[in-house]
Amino acid sequence: MEKTSILGMGWLGKPLATLLLSKGYTVKGSTTKECKLSDIDRLGVESYLVDIEEYEEFDLFLQSDILVVAITSKDVAAYIRLIEQIQESNIQKVIFISSTSVYPNTNSVVTEDTETVQIPLTAIEQCFRENTYFETTILRLAGLFGPNRHPGNWFQGGRMIPQPEGYVNMIHQEDAIAIIHEIIVQNCWNTTLNACSNHHPTRRDFYTNAKLSLGFDNPIFEETDRPLYKIISSKRLQATLDYEFIHDDLFKI
Repeated sequence: MEKTSILGMGWLGKPLATLLLSKGYTVKGSTTKECKLSDIDRLGVESYLVDIEEYEEFDLFLQSDILVVAITSKDVAAYIRLIEQIQESNIQKVIFISSTSVYPNTNSVVTEDTETVQIPLTAIEQCFRENTYFETTILRLAGLFGPNRHPGNWFQGGRMIPQPEGYVNMIHQEDAIAIIHEIIVQNCWNTTLNACSNHHPTRRDFYTNAKLSLGFDNPIFEETDRPLYKIISSKRLQATLDYEFIHDDLFKI
């Protein structure tokens, strides 16, 4: 099995590491907080203290075949320094976890070919895409939900939910992790993929169902005359990986 380093052992990185370990991979994981190193070690993952926004070298962490970048930093300069270190390392392939927030609200279906907005995240994507020292797949995840992240707990304290007639774009943690694994197994490199459930209920229906499923009162919506939304298509991902979503009914959360 190929050695894999996961940059960012957070809500997504930890269960990904657990899955890869169960499949026989050797896994390294990073955190920016020293107090979390022991938690990573207990998983059977080799832990490293890595903060890409600091001017440091972390060549030992990059002594792997594959790197999964699963951090929230939007520091473009830090990523440029990271890429410079990757190209001097053993890393041959990179999965960069991005977000469907790169797409504008078009009030229509958007695909990987839709023009993106100019934000730091798209600039970071481009830095990875233009590098020729290693292969990169960019995975644009929709809104994440799953263990300890139930949508029914969002918008509490009387907060109004905007755009009730817009549509939601969500993906369960389990699907996100399974898709990352399939990218590795199937050697799916040098592409950009959207990862989002095929189910797109209105925000009104989705959050009403989510709140009621936890026994909460009906949510309060900020009514608007003209909804702003986008509907994320994952057809390319499903065709490329022959993937079927595990959680494709967003009313069953």
